[in-house]
Amino acid sequence: MRIGFGTTVLARGLSSNRMDGIGHYTSQLMKRLSLDGRLDVVPYAHGCSIPGDILGLRNGPIILPNFIASLALSSMTGLPFPGARKLTDQVDLIHATDHFIPNLGKIPMVASLMDSIPLAHPEWVAPRLRKLKNLMWKRSAKWADHFVTISRFSKEQIETHFGIPEEIIHVIPLGVDEHWFDTASESITKKTLSTYGLPDRYFIFVGALQPRKNILRIIKAHSSLPAHLRHEIPLIIAGHAGWQCDDLVQAFAAGRYGKSVMWLKYVPDNDLSILVKNAIALVFPSLYEGFGLPVLEAFAANTPVITSTISALPEVAGDAALLVDPLDEGQIADAMQRISEDIALAHRLKHAGQARARLFSWDDTANLHIGMYQKILGIGQN
Repeated sequence: MRIGFGTTVLARGLSSNRMDGIGHYTSQLMKRLSLDGRLDVVPYAHGCSIPGDILGLRNGPIILPNFIASLALSSMTGLPFPGARKLTDQVDLIHATDHFIPNLGKIPMVASLMDSIPLAHPEWVAPRLRKLKNLMWKRSAKWADHFVTISRFSKEQIETHFGIPEEIIHVIPLGVDEHWFDTASESITKKTLSTYGLPDRYFIFVGALQPRKNILRIIKAHSSLPAHLRHEIPLIIAGHAGWQCDDLVQAFAAGRYGKSVMWLKYVPDNDLSILVKNAIALVFPSLYEGFGLPVLEAFAANTPVITSTISALPEVAGDAALLVDPLDEGQIADAMQRISEDIALAHRLKHAGQARARLFSWDDTANLHIGMYQKILGIGQN
């Protein structure tokens, strides 16, 4: 099978040295598909490129024109994107992995849709051209024949907000990188914690600063803990500034939360895994997640997790985390205090989390994608 594989977001992430969730998904999936003898992976990107050796391939991606300009032209004329045949002549199926869904004519196309946040909660995304962007996103989705999403919750949301029939939406969960299960040496751990100025015990939140991540409620919950716990176990926030977070950034800059809350901004992945492994808990009561990979990563790191009762998070966490109402600061604070004081509870959550994380691997994710490609192309599965 010759698979045209979208790498636009991955290329941008590698170029800026800041990989987001879609770029990570694309990278992990392409790495495994490229090693499978049943596939010939042909990467493509819209208006940007990176060398093939960075992608782990012999050649860089086929470059198609700028996506926005091509989308506008194709929407007005109904014609395929300019330069489409440069790609379609070389492949049997297109997989648009990163929300950039092109019109490439009659060739079979799969599109990955991680969630429907801009449609379900437009108030959580940047307002500039929001209505137009949502309209064009829904229109471009009509060019795909099949869709991949990452949870049953996201499938229901996509069916509702995109109007896509449920029978062409395939649920394939994400995987956990094996390095999250590894144990760093004591010397590397001490050096890393010292670099970030962290104490022996702390809570951690991982994610970009944006409204749906519920960070202000996490901070308020932490501030309501008994004084000795609040000072002994600070709250660490690891994630870059996203959007609609100016007030929060200003509060951090002004030191409004004192020494009990630390914002580390962006933390590289290798350092992040060490920080998560040494936290007493990941506090992740998000208001909306299409999956919630930080939960699984904390499970693999042997770290207890506090997460939400809503969106895809209960589906991913199973019975291996403390589930709280994300709108209830008291419940969040109570869960933090329980984990900090109850050694038996923390041990049980660690054990359950490790077992849960082992159910999710990138190899399984890749194999499920291959099975889907075979089914779409009518190829017998071996």
